[in-house]
Amino acid sequence: MQSTYNEIKQKIESAERGTLFFPDDFAAIGTSDAIRSALVRLCRSDILVRVAHGIYYYPKIDTKWGSGIIPPGIEEIANGIAKRDKVRIAPTGAYVLNLLGLSTQVPANAVFITDGSPRRVTIGKGKGILFKHTSEMRNFAYQSRLMMLIVTAMREIGEGNVTDIQMGIIKSHLRNVPTDEIKKDIQLAPAWVRKKLLEE
Repeated sequence: MQSTYNEIKQKIESAERGTLFFPDDFAAIGTSDAIRSALVRLCRSDILVRVAHGIYYYPKIDTKWGSGIIPPGIEEIANGIAKRDKVRIAPTGAYVLNLLGLSTQVPANAVFITDGSPRRVTIGKGKGILFKHTSEMRNFAYQSRLMMLIVTAMREIGEGNVTDIQMGIIKSHLRNVPTDEIKKDIQLAPAWVRKKLLEE
């Protein structure tokens, strides 16, 4: 047990701060019971922070302002889960509107579509990440992540509901997408979204 603990501690402390860990990351080091025990001890000694069931964080520390631990972002956690499960994900719903500054509403559940299994991961009090399965693979075919977010946000708002103010914000984001990527990615968007984005 002690050697498992020491090996896990060494592996964590040699990693970059801000890294997420899962029990499976240490499968070669010891038994599942020994790994679980080591992770509990590491949390108690503040080396690790448990952010959700089976998800641990080697915390970044704010050395500039002295405010302590910098918690991981929702998307960092979602991407960590996707990497572990070897699936693809894409943010959707109200979470995308908030990401792009199109809404001030911060949803309790950040929703991601995935080609993996549907599930909900609880993070803190009343908050979580919801993974919804999709078989629409074109959602993952975008070259530009920003272009994917723009199209997803417009689909979320709906045809005929995009305000001039929202369109101004969207166009400002669009300027950050390389022209060659716009040309390829725009083909994946619904016809009404293509029309709105290409309007002068």
